[in-house]
Amino acid sequence: MTDTLRAGDVVRLTTAASVQFRDPIVVRVIRELPDRHTYDGWFWLDAYELNPKGEAIARRELYVRRNGVQVQFRAPRRANETRPPTPIRRTGPVGVV
Repeated sequence: MTDTLRAGDVVRLTTAASVQFRDPIVVRVIRELPDRHTYDGWFWLDAYELNPKGEAIARRELYVRRNGVQVQFRAPRRANETRPPTPIRRTGPVGVV
């Protein structure tokens, strides 16, 4: 996983994310915590731990390896989130006025 996580994303954390997850857990992302010092490839995550029914049972701050995070569900984009710019398509000759 290389993308930044957004609020509402649901991810599964196993030992690939950190040795602390010998028993895997599923969490719903609140936000990434970018202001904390980390090692390359690691990040802090603010999230709710979910039970098997998908209900939040605990709020957790987790230190995990980005490549070990398994995205289970991506939250839909909000209308006010920025999108990549649309490329300009030229239909006529360039430089003609």
